[in-house]
Amino acid sequence: MDIVLEVFDTFLFDTFWATVYPASSITHHKTVTKNTSTATFSSIRETPTSIHSSTQFFQLQPSRIFGLAVYFVCSTLSYYYVFDHATFTHPKYLKNQVRLEIKQTMLSMPIMSIFTAPLFLLEVRGYGKLYDAPSDAPFALYNFLQFPLFICFTDLCIYWIHRGLHHPLIYKRLHKPHHKWIMPTPFASHAFHPLDGFSQSIPYHVFPFIFPLQKLAYVALFVFINFWTVLIHDGEYVANSYVINGAACHTMHHLYFNYNYGQFTTLWDRLGGSYRQPNDELFSRESKMSKIEWERQTKEIEKLQKEVEGDDDRDYEQESRRLRKKVT
Repeated sequence: MDIVLEVFDTFLFDTFWATVYPASSITHHKTVTKNTSTATFSSIRETPTSIHSSTQFFQLQPSRIFGLAVYFVCSTLSYYYVFDHATFTHPKYLKNQVRLEIKQTMLSMPIMSIFTAPLFLLEVRGYGKLYDAPSDAPFALYNFLQFPLFICFTDLCIYWIHRGLHHPLIYKRLHKPHHKWIMPTPFASHAFHPLDGFSQSIPYHVFPFIFPLQKLAYVALFVFINFWTVLIHDGEYVANSYVINGAACHTMHHLYFNYNYGQFTTLWDRLGGSYRQPNDELFSRESKMSKIEWERQTKEIEKLQKEVEGDDDRDYEQESRRLRKKVT
């Protein structure tokens, strides 16, 4: 997909580069293209090159700048209006956790963008199966079918990638940083090791090289993916569904490690024998925030944690006691 890059080019980077390298200081080569009808909004102001644009619309690439903007907007709104701040008093909530989650995200995303850049470049250069107008679809109904197809394909791939990241030889090196947050906040949604985050994003980028995908649909799906990733970390257990892998299912994954690897559905966890139904207590605020439930969770967590990770190196420092007065 090529959609945020052109917006940034048009309204920010073109001005920046024009200031740094004024047109008068550049000697233009007189190259003529056979067809410039696909030139983008910003490129029509420049001397044509022999490389054709891959779209007739704005070239909007879902860049990491855009990704960070979506992350902060969605996470902040969720943190203040959805996330239950009573979670701060949970025994497994870390000292300065929100700050640590944001720090991990900010350190990882630039590196992830480097890994992702070659795939973006191939998309922009037109090597994928991205198409502009709905009329360019293989058939009319495909404009609707591309959405469930994208969800099904990425759900399958991410299940196996995520499950692979829990292999003992890989987990401690790559995936453990994300499991540092046993009681995650919305800001933990993108707090990965860079290789971990990139590996789980590969299916999203591979899809348009295998299947046709309309470019604006790609942007919409990009926003939806980021929104969904925040949603399953917000601790608000609305969907008690056997099909949807919502926040409750993903909370079970953070609490008990080796369950519920799916991204959108529980299908592959059920087929792969890794599904764990969320505890009934999670769907009542009184019970999910009760001392008895937290003690039961902590006991099981520590048993599984010892098996999966060994000694616990997280820094709690009685953070829950310090914050208790703020919440109550």
